[in-house]
Amino acid sequence: MTRRTFLGAAWLPFARGGRAAPARRKLAEFAYGDVSLAGGPIAAQLERLRRHYLALDEDRLLKVYRQRAGLPAPGEDMGGWYDADGFVPGHLLGQFISGLARVAANTSDPSAAAKAAAKAKALVSGYAATLGARDYPFAGAKASTTWPCYVLDKYEIGFLDAASLIACDEAHRLLPRVIAGALPYIPDHVYDRGPDSPRQAPYDEPYILPENLFRVYEATGDRRYFDMAKKYLLDADLFDPLAADRNILPGKHGYSHAIALSSGAKAYEMLGDAKYLRAIRNAWDMLEQTQEYASGAWAPQEAFVRPHEGELAASLASTHDHFETPCGYYAHAKLARYLLGFTGEARYGDGLERVLLNTILGASDPGGDGQYFYYSDYHAQARKGYYKRKWPCCAGTLLQSAADYPINLYFRSPGSLYVNLFAESEVRWNVSGAPVTIAQHTAYPESQEVELRVMPQTTAEFALHVRIPAWAGSRARISVNGKSVDAEPGAFAAIRRRWQKNDTVEVALPFSFRTVPIDDRNPRTVALIWGPLLLVAVDPPAGFSARSEALLAARPVPGSPLEFECETTAGAVRWKPFYQVRDEAYSTYLLLS
Repeated sequence: MTRRTFLGAAWLPFARGGRAAPARRKLAEFAYGDVSLAGGPIAAQLERLRRHYLALDEDRLLKVYRQRAGLPAPGEDMGGWYDADGFVPGHLLGQFISGLARVAANTSDPSAAAKAAAKAKALVSGYAATLGARDYPFAGAKASTTWPCYVLDKYEIGFLDAASLIACDEAHRLLPRVIAGALPYIPDHVYDRGPDSPRQAPYDEPYILPENLFRVYEATGDRRYFDMAKKYLLDADLFDPLAADRNILPGKHGYSHAIALSSGAKAYEMLGDAKYLRAIRNAWDMLEQTQEYASGAWAPQEAFVRPHEGELAASLASTHDHFETPCGYYAHAKLARYLLGFTGEARYGDGLERVLLNTILGASDPGGDGQYFYYSDYHAQARKGYYKRKWPCCAGTLLQSAADYPINLYFRSPGSLYVNLFAESEVRWNVSGAPVTIAQHTAYPESQEVELRVMPQTTAEFALHVRIPAWAGSRARISVNGKSVDAEPGAFAAIRRRWQKNDTVEVALPFSFRTVPIDDRNPRTVALIWGPLLLVAVDPPAGFSARSEALLAARPVPGSPLEFECETTAGAVRWKPFYQVRDEAYSTYLLLS
């Protein structure tokens, strides 16, 4: 297929409207504008990041594209990965457009939302002016196009989000042009990368394309995108063995194969082939059971480990690069939302809460000029810092991930609303056409109490489902207007009734201490957990250890919420959540004495 015939065939369906995916989800996500964060640490982080990304210079972001197109290119060079001679020229533009569109859609302040939308639209328009007569989409010269599949995927999500979330018509028009312009530079088949792949190939990531190509098909109704998406599914090397419950993750690149699972999830949604659902469910179990640190992180030095070989424990001393945090979280959270949608099982909400609170929430805020947090470090006496090069890939997924925080909180099905995560927030919904607002009041995770106030416009009958985390065990309590209801840990507590204005659901999730071994070969190397939170030792002495009984009896530090102190072989040591660490040295694991 030539670029011209592809472009001609792809143009018209935008005028006809999109095509919806088959209904395979038990639970649906809310729209970005239906949920508002109102307080707590995730809302504070989202607000700080919103301000940071709104301040980025549009001329700088577009400069490498304008230079390639021979247009006037004002502004300073970006530097780092982003420049024409950088690692992946212009690679973040699509993600910045996507993240800004999401921020605009979930920001309740009209002025702030308008600024984010205007910035996203300006980037779309500025990029469009650089395409030229043949719609060459990349920032680098044609002879040295770098990672074309990887970058194309980011253009797709940027223009899809701009079109659907901020009504950017120009993004609608750009999608078929950009895909058609990329065709001569992307492979005509899928391939894996890794030491054991029978089809070893140069670095690129063609198998991250299917999810967004299926989405382009939904937006356009054009079957060509549907067929392209199927072509790039990594069946032989990933989905087929995972569906057969073969753990082929060890040695594979962590983020690349984790994000590919979202393509498998979208394939299940679009094709209905149950092997894709089996594959992603089995992959989730393999991650939880064989790959994860206590934080929910995985893939030290960006590679999955061999199970039952003690490799996670060995990584504590061999590297400081334990989790590619914003990128890894982004892949993990997307997979969790898909699995929640397909199954309705609360355990995927447990996993999402774990990795959100203990990895990306602890990412340092961006620096002044392209400096971004990249790796979570679990080495003894570590310190948080920035990646060695400016504008790495995590600069894009950090914005997208934080902008997605609101849609992680609540889900819905006909006649039911699900509370998945706990944060000061509000969700707006309709039951049989009648508006219902549910306000969640809590200081979680600094507080162990959650209040849900139900405010229907008129009396409304529906089921409210509240996730009771597995870690809470039998201590969890839930009541409606003071009357207790059943609360099974690791499940959604279901409350069906006729709700009236100001009906109140109270949830108590008492935290307790527990220790989590790093792997099955090193059961005495443990991390300390408080409820859902990973605690780390702050400014610890070298080589300290502690008895399990001392860790489990840690005492609160007066006046410092979520800080504790316990006795060790080196005296009293202070502990706090990973997300509260700033410039201090910290240790995540210790050896039980």
